[in-house]
Amino acid sequence: METKLKTDKNKNIMTLIKIASNLILSTIVLLSCTTGQETLKGAYGQKFLIGAAINVNISSGRNTASARVLRQHFNAVVPENCLKSMYLQPEEGTFAFREADRYVDFGEANNLWITGHCLVWHSQAPRWLFVDENGAEVSRDVLLARLRNHITAVVSRYKGRIKGWDVVNEAIMEDGSYRQSPLYNIIGPDFIDSAFVWAHRADPAAELYYNDYNMAEKGKRDAVVALINRLKSNGIRIDAIGMQAHLHLDYPLLSELEKSIEAFAATGLKVMITELDISVLPRARENVGADVATNFEYLKELNPYAEGLPADVDSAWTQRYADMFSLLLKHSDAITRVTTWGITDGDSWLNDWPVRGRADYPLLFDRNYQAKPVVEKLIHLTKEI
Repeated sequence: METKLKTDKNKNIMTLIKIASNLILSTIVLLSCTTGQETLKGAYGQKFLIGAAINVNISSGRNTASARVLRQHFNAVVPENCLKSMYLQPEEGTFAFREADRYVDFGEANNLWITGHCLVWHSQAPRWLFVDENGAEVSRDVLLARLRNHITAVVSRYKGRIKGWDVVNEAIMEDGSYRQSPLYNIIGPDFIDSAFVWAHRADPAAELYYNDYNMAEKGKRDAVVALINRLKSNGIRIDAIGMQAHLHLDYPLLSELEKSIEAFAATGLKVMITELDISVLPRARENVGADVATNFEYLKELNPYAEGLPADVDSAWTQRYADMFSLLLKHSDAITRVTTWGITDGDSWLNDWPVRGRADYPLLFDRNYQAKPVVEKLIHLTKEI
């Protein structure tokens, strides 16, 4: 009996040690994800959602370090690629939902606002969408039917789970003209109207957004306002405008960005900053925008910070973020979500675009999953208003 009591006592001690060890480990992990007790989502919770784009390594559970940062600081997600048509429907009528399902499951499991990106986009679309079995361009009616089938199938699958959709992405040029994509050339500008109608029918409760880059350009600003007014006058639901905000240290002027926020808000729609990052690297040429089809040859002078950022560049970058968030706080009555395009520098698309192999530093967390000093600065901004 005495031996059994000693054995039970030892088991209890080992159990307590194990519990204590797990608590200590959890505390260490939590502290490694933040510069202090305050978080971005905590500081901005009464202003707008703080989101991040995630890749399949995060949503599938392979990248647990980024997932920890996400849970600590963010309350909204958008997928980088898994909901784009080339991945969802690589062949007509054949859907590949596995990664998209994982993304939605991940968002729900972590109590995050889930956005779908994106239903209709000329880029990263399967080739079959625009051609027939002989490789010839399809008719307007055929393309409309294919878009309707795709939108209906995808939105219906996630009805009530995905809260908002980027319905149409990047359809307007900087000068205000429509992009001469196969969508526009085959159907005309009303492909946008149809896409919003079909998305609404598939899930009447979901929010619907138009999303685009270089939104500080006056021509694009005016054209997007005209698009909003056309949709609204035709009784078509649209809830918000997504301003991608792929910024540089010197572009755009925040005063021009503010004009766009004000113009979109004046239509009665909400505004979202959907793909925020700030590149420190020199542009391969001016006015590249965010067209993923653009690529340039690697040149050493285009990758000046391979070993890290100089103090003066880092300081300018930090101030640029602070100025941007000060502007967003000023207009927080119109803004519902601010989403960075990625979580850490190591995962940013800008390391390989528009020049492959570069090292960029555009996001709030570094390659070691640590919050940069700018995070504390952004949190402090909310206490100054």
